[in-house]
Amino acid sequence: MNQAEQLIREISKGLLKWYDFKPHSNVLYTGNSHDPAAEALAEMSLQVVSVPSDQIGNQRWQQTYQNYFDYVVCIEALETEPHPQRVLIIFRKLLKTGGRLLLGMNNRLGIRYFCGDRDPYTERNFDGIEDYCRAYVKKEDVFRGRMYSQAELKRLLRDTGWESFRFFSVLPDLKNPCLIYAEDYLPNEDLASRLFPTYHEPGTVFLEEQRLYTTLADNGMFHTMANAYLVEGICDRPVPEEDAAKSLFSDISQVTCSLERGREFALFTIIYRTGMVEKRAAYPAGRKRLENLVRHGQELAARGIPVVNATMEDGVCRMPYIDSENGQVCLKRLLLTDQEEFLNRMDHFRDLILQSSEIIEPDKGDGSGPLLKRGYLDMVPLNSFYINGTFVFYDQEFCEYNYPANAIITRMIATFYAGNIEFQKCMPMEQLFERYGLTARMERWRKLENEFLARLRNEKILAEFHKTCCCRPETIHANRQRMNYPEEEYQRRFVDIFRNADTRKLVLFGSGLFAKTFIELYAAHYPVFAIVDNNRDRWGQMMGGLSIQSPELLKTQRPGEYKVIICIKNYLSVMKQLNDTGIGEYSIYDMHRDYRLERRSGMHEQRPDKEEHVHKPYHTGYIAGVFDLFHIGHLNMFQRAKEQCDYLIAGVVSDEGVRRNKKTEPFIPFEERVELVRACRYVDEVVGIPLNHGYSRDAWRLYHFDCQFSGSDYADHPDWLAEQEFLQRHGAQMVFFPYTESTSSTKIRAMIEKKLV
Repeated sequence: MNQAEQLIREISKGLLKWYDFKPHSNVLYTGNSHDPAAEALAEMSLQVVSVPSDQIGNQRWQQTYQNYFDYVVCIEALETEPHPQRVLIIFRKLLKTGGRLLLGMNNRLGIRYFCGDRDPYTERNFDGIEDYCRAYVKKEDVFRGRMYSQAELKRLLRDTGWESFRFFSVLPDLKNPCLIYAEDYLPNEDLASRLFPTYHEPGTVFLEEQRLYTTLADNGMFHTMANAYLVEGICDRPVPEEDAAKSLFSDISQVTCSLERGREFALFTIIYRTGMVEKRAAYPAGRKRLENLVRHGQELAARGIPVVNATMEDGVCRMPYIDSENGQVCLKRLLLTDQEEFLNRMDHFRDLILQSSEIIEPDKGDGSGPLLKRGYLDMVPLNSFYINGTFVFYDQEFCEYNYPANAIITRMIATFYAGNIEFQKCMPMEQLFERYGLTARMERWRKLENEFLARLRNEKILAEFHKTCCCRPETIHANRQRMNYPEEEYQRRFVDIFRNADTRKLVLFGSGLFAKTFIELYAAHYPVFAIVDNNRDRWGQMMGGLSIQSPELLKTQRPGEYKVIICIKNYLSVMKQLNDTGIGEYSIYDMHRDYRLERRSGMHEQRPDKEEHVHKPYHTGYIAGVFDLFHIGHLNMFQRAKEQCDYLIAGVVSDEGVRRNKKTEPFIPFEERVELVRACRYVDEVVGIPLNHGYSRDAWRLYHFDCQFSGSDYADHPDWLAEQEFLQRHGAQMVFFPYTESTSSTKIRAMIEKKLV
């Protein structure tokens, strides 16, 4: 098991490891003893018996273990039972009086399924929402499982004799239990910045789930539409008084799990109904972090920074529960209602960051800002309350010595805006960056923040998990687009954007990042005639060798002689502008979408394969390189590649690409290297590699090849292995050829420099 797989297993254990099991109790787990949940129970000094749910119906087994167990734990197993009532009745027989059932169940009305995620049992969209009316209706349909709503689960429990039970809502899901809320408790923070949803099939999602939870809570639907539940049931006689029943259950209102951080950083934050908050280290290695948290709070308080008082007792960090408005929520409210006061409060927040530590180097006026002796990286709105006109901080776990204040101020702004599109409309984030003098060195500040978050969230280890289970914003955007247009119009506007582009003048509408990327990737294939923009300040500026002009240029062109490609992220207003002026020949470019290039003439000339047809492993192959000082090694690679594919594309690095990536000057100019490669009889097509888009994944998005060929000297390089994983996910391969030891461009260059040739 690799490091990522082990960490993913640990994350799923968070569903149970916060619960206060009585040590050495007898636990029945319905599943395999190697399941993460079974391992979690065993790690908590419990006596675990693991039995698949389809075996607990055995009469002899039931008699052996009747009234034996203190706990029954059933996670995602009851859903696969055709008759769950029978299983729930058996659970009561196996538990002691007062024993507890912990039942993990997915919710068929979970918000994730309304956002487009697939049902985990039928592997189709919306089956659970429709109560499976279209599933399991044919004789050949095999029952694999189904989910239940909260009301259905309560009915199942009552019908099988369970009178005392309590629901906990689990987000994002049972395998990734980051946030757990008791049914009588609601979050007091904006989950848009806190929650990162995961899905069974992220490719079908069309709504940003994390942005919906505040609305659900405001309308009394938060728990009804939770993605999953952990149900705590008690095996006893009906309790007549409601207060007496409540006293039997766990005294916990909310649990926050951070097991994805690894053993050193993973914590459980537990809010009790009694008004106390506990932070527990998930592993012994994490107790040092709790000690740091308490010490940092004391250091901040000594500097006059308001903090929630925290103490360490028996290896657990405790602090009082604060029933006040979260700092993030307060600033959000002000931004939407009183922007002047919002700026005042942001100024105050910035001042608290500057006050938090001694300044060992003052601001030099060059954009670097002051240097703090101690930089508390989590002084952000999410980790604060707003009380009596000031921000009161908590969870200041992380501190770096000799740290730039501007990096923390940048993080203050970035975390506030994260996941909140409407904030940008009210006040662009860049306005605050300008206000606090951050723009001159913004790249450095964002890099520091990204490095901190990447380490904290173990993003490198979990990269593949995130690719598989998390939905990219551009995917959501593209899926929404498909729903907004009839099929024919969607195809014409968003998919076949190069239709007629080779026979008409191509005009780009927009002069920002989208247009720049389009030019870098496609201008060599589809020459751009003109660039227009509504922003007067950009008229006359140069981009891609063209002067940016007013959209009035379009009125001087004859219909049918030009095509517009909109290169703007928020394209709707430009679409309306073109429609209102009667321009219908336009498409929308999305820099996150893959477009297949049509084979063209000129630099990308196709050479028909004159050889007799021989079956080869791949149809289209791709090989990339500088191909400077063309030698036998290059020729061998082309020959071997051509032996394995019908059509071979060779990508040639530009002169600037050589300077940037190899820190040297090519001996042979780009245009000549292209001609040398084109002259090779094994190569069918030669293409230039765009300067800023030279990865294998970039080439695949352009040419959709079946295989990339490379020298064996890159076979174990981490970057190439990552590109290989990308190609494999998209149905392509990467093949490494033995490196020609006797000859290389580097050796030839060395000989030339030594004047040996």
